[in-house]
Order: sequence, then C-alpha cells, then structure tokens
Amino acid sequence: MGDENLGSSEKCNSSKKFKVIIIGCGIAGLSSANYLLQNGMEDFLILEARKRIGGRIISIPMKSHNVELGANWIHGVLGNPIFELAMSHNLVNIINIPKPHKVIAATENGKQVPFGILHEIHEAYVCFLRRCEEYFLCQYLPPPDIHSVGEHINLEATLYLERLPSSEEKKLRRLIFDCLLKRETCISGCHSMDEVDLLELGSYTELQGGNIMIPSGFSSILDPLKKNINDKKILTNHAVRKIIWDSDVNQSLKSLDDTGEESEDSDQTVIEDNSKISPDKSLKPNIENSLQDMTQQPKKKYNNYVEIVCENGQSFHANHVICTIPLGVLKEKASSLFEPKLPSYKIESIEKLLFGVVDKIYLEYERPFLNPDITEIMLLWETPTTPEDMSQSWYKKIYSFSKVSETLLLGWVSGKEAEYMETLSMEEVAETCTKILRKFLNDPFVPEPQKCVCTSWREQPYTRGSYTAIAVGASQSDVESLAQPIFRNVHDKKPVLLFAGEHTHSSYYSTAHGAYLSGQIAARRLLAPDEASEGTLDCPDSADLNSWIQGIQLEG
Repeated sequence: MGDENLGSSEKCNSSKKFKVIIIGCGIAGLSSANYLLQNGMEDFLILEARKRIGGRIISIPMKSHNVELGANWIHGVLGNPIFELAMSHNLVNIINIPKPHKVIAATENGKQVPFGILHEIHEAYVCFLRRCEEYFLCQYLPPPDIHSVGEHINLEATLYLERLPSSEEKKLRRLIFDCLLKRETCISGCHSMDEVDLLELGSYTELQGGNIMIPSGFSSILDPLKKNINDKKILTNHAVRKIIWDSDVNQSLKSLDDTGEESEDSDQTVIEDNSKISPDKSLKPNIENSLQDMTQQPKKKYNNYVEIVCENGQSFHANHVICTIPLGVLKEKASSLFEPKLPSYKIESIEKLLFGVVDKIYLEYERPFLNPDITEIMLLWETPTTPEDMSQSWYKKIYSFSKVSETLLLGWVSGKEAEYMETLSMEEVAETCTKILRKFLNDPFVPEPQKCVCTSWREQPYTRGSYTAIAVGASQSDVESLAQPIFRNVHDKKPVLLFAGEHTHSSYYSTAHGAYLSGQIAARRLLAPDEASEGTLDCPDSADLNSWIQGIQLEG
C-alpha cells in the first residue's frame, strides 16, 4: 500500500475508491488537485464540508460591489504563486500603482493628532518590530523575562517615551503605540501580541512587493484554480467525521514485521505498535496468536486503504489522503478525527500553535460622509485603569475604520473581542460603530449605515478561527511537525497521510500563498519517483520557487 504508480491510468473498481482523496476544497486542496492534473493523475476526489469551495476565501455582494469576508490581499509579488496566477489570468496589472493613502488618527474626544507625531511613532514602531524579527536570525538573546513580541515592543516604547518631558506628549504617543499593537494582532492572528513568541517572529518570510489588491476581489482567484477540475471530482456537503488511516488488521500485520528495521527516509513518520511484542516471549507464539486473531476478525472490504467516513454516512477509500483541514478544526477534533490517533508530537504541535480570530465589520452607507481625501481613521482609545466587562469594552479593540469605497467602511477586530462580537446581532454592531464614529470624528450627524455585515470565523464549524501564529513556547519546528507526512510502515515508499494548509508552511504560515505551496508540496511528494534518477538534485527547501519556474521545460 502506498507504492503504486500514481500516474497510472488504471481506474479503481469502485466509484468510492480512489488513489488520492483530498480533504478540503480551499486553496491548499485546489492547489493539490491542480498539481495532480497537470502531471497526468486524474484518479482523485475532493471532499468539502461546506456547500461551496474556497475555504477562507469568500466574497458576498453588497450594494456597491462584492466584499471579501476572508482573504483580502496578495502578500508580496516576487516568488508569490498567487500573484503569478493572478497575472497569468489578467486579474492584476503588472504595474501596481498604489492609491493615495491618507490616514488620520483621532482621540476619544474627537481631536485629530498632528500627522508629524503619527508618522514619528509609526516609524519608531516599525523599527521596534524589525528588531523583534532579528532575534530569529541572530545569536543574541532578548532582555530577561521578555518572551513575547508584545512585551518587547512595550519595553522599547517605554524607553522611547522616557525621553519626553511632558506627560501629555507621552500619553498621546502611548495611545498610538497601543493602536498599532492592536493592528498587529489582526495581522498576526492573535488576541494580544503578548501571545506571540519573540524568538519566532522572524520565522515568517515576508515577500517583497507589498500587499496587492485584486480589482475584481481576491475570490476571483478561485476561478482559474477551479476551471480545470471536473465538477464530479468535488463533493460538497461532505464533512469528514473519521479518517481511518491504519486498520486493526494492519496493526496485526505490522507486529509480524521486523520492528528493529529503521526507515531509510529520515522525514518519515511511521506508526509502529511495538508494545504488543513482549521481550520475554519467543516470536513464534506471537505469530501464532496474531494469525489466530486475524482469522477470527471479519475481513474488511478495502483493508489496505484509508477509509474516510463522512458525517452524512458515506464512506470513501483511498491509497493516500491529503488533509487540508484548518488548524482550528484540528485543535477541536484531532483526537477523535483520526484512527489511530496522530503521533504525540503532532498533537503537541497542534496544541502549542495559535489559531486566532480576526473578524471584519463592513458598514455600507447611502451617501459619502467622510472627507474624500481621508482613507482611514485610526482610533486612539484610552487605556482603562481597571478591568472592564467585555460587553462594555469589546469595541475598543477596533483600531480603525478604512474606506473600501466612498460609501463602504471596513473595521477589524481580533481575539476575545472578536469572539464576543460574533454573539451580537448586526444591528447591535452597527449601532455601536455609529457611536464610535460620531465620538472620534466629533460629529453627531454621522449617519447610521444602511447595512452592516460582520464575519464570524470563530463560530464557523469548518474553520474555528482565522489563521496561524506561533505562540510563546512554540516554534517553527511545530509548523514543520504538522507538515510531516505519515507512513503506515517502514516498507512504504510513499506516505499514506499527508498534510497541507497555511498552518503547514513553515515560512509562509497564515497566508494564501503558503496554503497554495503546501498543497503543491503534498501532491508532488505523491507523484515523485520512488527513487531519484541519476543526476537529479533533491532540493526540498526550493519548493517555494516552484511556482516561479512552473511551466519552464528544459530539454537536453
């Protein structure tokens, strides 16, 4: 099992038996499917829990235009496969001319901060953040008892502000630092930057080129990813309840193998149950008992296949499974989803990594009311002296409102405050946001929105959050652990269970291009020849460049 020629055109006997089953039709699953198709392998099926494809990529229509509820930007240009895909399908212009961006910052009493002060603190903040990233690459250690990005930036901000003589000057600048830290929680995907490990911040690789908007919306990237996949190869409304990747019979068979043999592939994770073999007894009684047990067990129809059991009662079988289930769902269901259970190192990494909540608030108006030159209003909330009830303070996590259009505003909220917001009605959120805008703009005539749309990524049962961050105590190796494929035994040349998704890319976690590349990596691993041909250079770390050179064929 696992060593078959994946490129074979031979079809399985049953319509529910496939060479590869991909769980999840988000960007990682679509990327895997496209890679298989491009290399002549069509015997696969995608199982998607939702009624739609796309995962955390989704748009909905509003009066003025479509709005993105999930992924918003292409993060970087050079070496970014999403940018290249968008370029090749004329979704973006090769010359990206950013629109003028004028940000104002206002205090709760409606006073606007001078731009010079805002620029000064932003420059200092960026410098502090870059210093945090340097710890990942450098040998020196941070100050004692400083373990998180939030602690480090707050320490730097305190030292920076000490030089100022006036308490009012300090207070105003402190409010800007606090606002920028709230913004950073939405970028990182966490409740507080105190949760993000200082030594690991630099493990995320930022691609050059800035954040690129797709004029037709990020969701338009799904069309070129879907167009080559036959509709029959995607089953929606098929939430997976159980992944039985190693049957009891296989466990018995493995106890007959030479358990002292080690895998030749150092990356392999092989599940062996050596505890059933007693060192005090000879091998012969164990073999006889195992054979007797096997003859008494009912034979399973597809004994050497992974069985996927869906919540709707349907079952499917495959030689290999690519699992793109989000980290938030794995945190909630990994212990019951896999049979046998995942190895302990994977479970530990799932528990250690962060999968935070970041939600959007869209406010649609009948007519424009903001100055046309202003594109964003930063909200400088006062820091409370005593703890506040969440019902009276959740909205203070909204760090700004930015213009999507002249009649559409977008606010962001993260962490526990976002989770609380998800329990409120759209009307309550709209009323609260109107009060906020009237307060900070010092304008009692700010209109109420015609429509308010809020996301609810924590409540969504098939995401349970937004994207991955490395928590204090976790590391890049935890992301790498999640990406490790699992082999059923040491003799298999190809893994039985592979993992993809943004949470499995150690350099681009939390991004769509990380998810895309992880899907390619998983599919490539299944299609790779069992033995490298002579003269082939094996460069696993160059996988990120694959999209850049994809399609270029060199013939000798």
